[in-house]
Amino acid sequence: MIWHSPTVLLTILGCSGSLPGPDGPASGYLVEADGYRLGLELGNGVLASLQAHCDPFSLDALLFSHLHPDHCADFTTLAVMRRYHTHPPHDTTERKLPVHAPSEAPRRFARAYAENAEELRTADLSDVFEFHALGAEPFRVGPFEITAARVDHPGEAYGFRIATENAALAFTGDSGPCAALGTLAHGVDVLLSEATWTHADDRPPGTHLSGVQAGDLAAAAGAGRLLLTHVAPWTDPEAVLAEARGRYAGPVELARQGHKYAVDEPVVRVIGGHGN
Repeated sequence: MIWHSPTVLLTILGCSGSLPGPDGPASGYLVEADGYRLGLELGNGVLASLQAHCDPFSLDALLFSHLHPDHCADFTTLAVMRRYHTHPPHDTTERKLPVHAPSEAPRRFARAYAENAEELRTADLSDVFEFHALGAEPFRVGPFEITAARVDHPGEAYGFRIATENAALAFTGDSGPCAALGTLAHGVDVLLSEATWTHADDRPPGTHLSGVQAGDLAAAAGAGRLLLTHVAPWTDPEAVLAEARGRYAGPVELARQGHKYAVDEPVVRVIGGHGN
């Protein structure tokens, strides 16, 4: 079958929850439209996965929901690439990569990168990155309008609505149930929702969603489709999927590493890639 080029394409670079799993990286996604490449999260192992899909130098911007390692650990390895690659396609100090992230990102990433106290005093990584703190106001990167909202998770954590004129994708980041998620997900074509564990009354509040809660969110928001991600390696993904399907009548499936999804298609269609 010959596929047409979708307006918005979502690639799953990694979808293991809380840490890398035995067969794949932690959180990482690529969102593309009109030739523009937006990296969404860069957790443990995601840079390796990204290189199987595109040249990391071709990224136009990065977006981080929060600064837990399973969502950002590979940022420092990307810094090594951008600083020390012997034949980069462009001058990375002239074309700095925009990074939209929580306010502590420059300091936290510098601390993770620095090899010693002396380097920590000088290595703010602004030589190859351009940092922008997330806030309440929507902003544009390339063809995307991005709305960020604080969600219910330890630390400064956000969910996102990423929209073009033709399609809208919502990403929960990591969060317990909260009103912000419903606002971000309202009427979107695709809801990319974390579902770390199965449902139980004794789960710690303000941390993660269960399959039941992800399904409830998709149903209440009127989302067109639901993709479940961030399932922890110790959780049965089929049980999470069954929970979500029991609460949401629309199309729902587990996100698969390596798969590409056309956000603006009327049904979830895998454009290419491999699953695990």
